[in-house]
Amino acid sequence: MIELDDVLVTAYAPDPDGGEDRVVRLLGPVTLRLTEHRIAVIGANGSGKSTLARLLNGLVLPSSGTVRMDGLDTADDGRAVRRRVGFVFTNPDAQIVMPTPVEDVALSLRRLGLSADERDAAARAALARVGLADRADVPAHVLSGGQRQLLALTSVLAVEPQVLVCDEPTTLLDLRWRRVVDELLAGLPQQVIVVTHDLDAAERADRVLVVDDGNVVFDGDPAAAVAHYRDLMANVPA
Repeated sequence: MIELDDVLVTAYAPDPDGGEDRVVRLLGPVTLRLTEHRIAVIGANGSGKSTLARLLNGLVLPSSGTVRMDGLDTADDGRAVRRRVGFVFTNPDAQIVMPTPVEDVALSLRRLGLSADERDAAARAALARVGLADRADVPAHVLSGGQRQLLALTSVLAVEPQVLVCDEPTTLLDLRWRRVVDELLAGLPQQVIVVTHDLDAAERADRVLVVDDGNVVFDGDPAAAVAHYRDLMANVPA
């Protein structure tokens, strides 16, 4: 279980008048217990939802308060937390580092202590499960955007994290590939926490968090959360 206790995230920003840097609040304070199987996080651009997502596996550390995964503090046990909490970015090119899909997935598998042949076989099996078997040895850069996002997901899932956090994984995809990725995420045994602008997908979650101006302003039933967010956006000054 991921727990956030009185978490605050701040950053320094330059003073526009040339004075000392000022402290800007990005998120919080936030206290949450994330236990549901499927959790969606929605909010406007710049609301703090991506900061919240990055807190969950230690990509962002709290300025105060604590974030724990099964009792492990992200500030003190970041590596152990990241073995348990996988993270998928909006743009798969931020994650794909090897020349071919099979090499990229095999790289993730190095932490499991497998031999090179075992890693290769396991990587090919993982790619086959998402329909990329025939793309295992092609240059990763020639894959379509949807195929690259599947590759990024496969590389993270290959090491079997307990939790998967996805930051807008379908934002750059067309309707067809959005459906493919959504169906993949929906079928996973792991707890999945997804930051998304897709309100239809959010309504299929078990729980939805609405983030606005660095605060969690609604937490609960998906349909009610989406309705709250729509009302919130309808009242934003033009």
